Amino acid sequence: MGVITYEHEITSSIPPAKMFKAFILDSDKLIPKILPQAIKSTEIIEGDGGPGSIKKITFREGSQFNYVKHRVDGIDKENFTYTYSVIEGDALMGTLESISYEVKLVAFS
Repeated sequence: MGVITYEHEITSSIPPAKMFKAFILDSDKLIPKILPQAIKSTEIIEGDGGPGSIKKITFREGSQFNYVKHRVDGIDKENFTYTYSVIEGDALMGTLESISYEVKLVAFS
């Protein structure tokens, strides 16, 4: 098993609580509306959206990917942390077992 770590930091004037609600908790409804040219649909295919749930994202024609399925590994609403793993789909390129992500929103003073 190989591990590659990548960090990416984005600065925003939007408070972490508002970003977390929009882009994590409400993402299944919001993301297809924000990115209709890229995302065809999102759906929960197993579970209630919490840890252990499986979500499927279907991309629009012309995208380099057709779909991905990811498993919700954890949601911490108080610390604005969301972890998930891509477990199926074109993004794994037929060679990767999974891709794990950790999203953490923090306020800077």
